[in-house]
Amino acid sequence: MTELTGFQRDLLYEIAAAEPAKGVTIKDKIEDYYRFEVNHGRLYPNLDTLVNAGLVEKGQRDRRTNESLTTSGEALLEQRREWEAGKLEQALANEADQVRDCDSNE
Repeated sequence: MTELTGFQRDLLYEIAAAEPAKGVTIKDKIEDYYRFEVNHGRLYPNLDTLVNAGLVEKGQRDRRTNESLTTSGEALLEQRREWEAGKLEQALANEADQVRDCDSNE
């Protein structure tokens, strides 16, 4: 996941949540998250990068292009989720240690 930008990672999450997702749907969802307009010049090159990396595949449905995650894309998001969960667990453990240290110093 380190080779992706945060924006590309967020696109993966939006695609996973709405599979198969049309480009305009992805655009609307990512704009809701970022709370500002994402222009086509930013969205579609990043989607193409994800396709070229083998994380997203394009398909046709109703004569429109749809995006869906590949097995590699799904695995990458799962790795990210596990990494985030581990970091959160570490942070909570550190916080608990700090509270114990403060309590023992009183």
